[in-house]
Amino acid sequence: MLVASNRGPVAFRWSEDGSLRHSRGGGGLVSAMSAIPNDATTLWVCAALTEADRTAASAAPGGRLDVAGHDTGGAAVRMLPIDETTFRRAYNTVANSTLWYVNHTLFDTPRTPSFDARWAVYWDAYVDYNTAFADAIAEEAAPGAKVLVQDYHLLLAPALLRERRHDLRIGHFSHTPWAEPSYFSVLPDQIARTILRGMLGADSLGFLSPRWAEAFVRCCVRLLHADAGAEVVHADGRSTKVGVHALGVDGDELRMRTAAPDVAARREVLRRRAGDVQLMVRVDRTELSKNIVRGLAAYRELLRRFPEHRGKVVHVVLAYPSRHDLPDYRAYTAEVQRHAREIDDEFATADWSPVLLEVNDDYPRSLAALQVADVLVVNPLRDGMNLVAKEGPVLSERGVAVVLSREAGCADELGADSLLVNPYDVSGTAAAMHEALLMAADERRERTARLAKTATALPPGAWLAAQLNAI
Repeated sequence: MLVASNRGPVAFRWSEDGSLRHSRGGGGLVSAMSAIPNDATTLWVCAALTEADRTAASAAPGGRLDVAGHDTGGAAVRMLPIDETTFRRAYNTVANSTLWYVNHTLFDTPRTPSFDARWAVYWDAYVDYNTAFADAIAEEAAPGAKVLVQDYHLLLAPALLRERRHDLRIGHFSHTPWAEPSYFSVLPDQIARTILRGMLGADSLGFLSPRWAEAFVRCCVRLLHADAGAEVVHADGRSTKVGVHALGVDGDELRMRTAAPDVAARREVLRRRAGDVQLMVRVDRTELSKNIVRGLAAYRELLRRFPEHRGKVVHVVLAYPSRHDLPDYRAYTAEVQRHAREIDDEFATADWSPVLLEVNDDYPRSLAALQVADVLVVNPLRDGMNLVAKEGPVLSERGVAVVLSREAGCADELGADSLLVNPYDVSGTAAAMHEALLMAADERRERTARLAKTATALPPGAWLAAQLNAI
């Protein structure tokens, strides 16, 4: 088996003495792929993300970190030292600033996007990036091997790989939503068709929600005039299966990590800082799709409309930096900080701060906050799945009321026991927060038990097996 993804299981950095140090790769996809066997039966092909990564990959024979003696946790890893300019154009401009925006419907359409001659150069870099992966996999794969390609960075790789190796069984999994045809069509026609055909080079395509799978199929029908049913697309003389594999959490592993001393220490600090109040928690990256600013606006409206909550609730906002090499994301983080300050200025008293905002990454603190939350706010504009909404009920100590956006993929599974909201409706979200804070303890515990059972129904191991079975 081979796995292909932009980010891999190992990341490098320079130490103070000038030597290379490595650590576990970050990000939700790496966590989701934790069930991959850490032995020679699997090869993980990934890109070098930093200059330190490129140095390590270039020095390793054929980019094979395991062959070069690096500790990869037992897995075989090939890291591709893609040219820095090519990587930046493919990753920042096409993948993160175009494809991510399309599938999360994030464009400010009166102003963006504009597909001009300069953007065409960036698109060529995205093609080159995907080609590098296809070449590496074709070179490494044994006859008849199974290949799992992951996410929006590698939408062209299945077809490129199919051209090189007809014997391989290829799957592609999308960790993001998929846009409806009317929005997907903001892409230039030829680019849109190339992306769809790139994915249809796979034997099987996986999505996190039926909504995202159905949207992809509708795009194929409209733009490629494909013949399609609910579970298969026929185009260009090939048939590709389309499936849904909702990703859950490994409850036992999550609880084991949360039992560590660093989590306990942060839990005590959090309780001491907040005081004897109800805790409304959110844990997010400062990605535009996470809708943190509207969540803060809803909290401010809650305190204005329902003054009985003043002094009795603290909103713990753990909003960790994301993609700070992109100006929009830096500006969004600053906007989150400004809204938090304004709420504090309006409502804080000598012995109560309504908001505790942290923008520095701290995983143990996130786990601690999920343990003690009375209310969990998850209100993305769109989300492929959103595992925080599943982790919260699993870790909850005394039951948690979940305020959940209906546009999160996990709303398909968790909606019945959550308080569903329209993520654009600030007043509606404030009302749901009010209802959550007033929810009886018994009801909260019963809902939490059902949410936790659903959240652990398809842990990473089962999710990975479902992808393999599909191809």
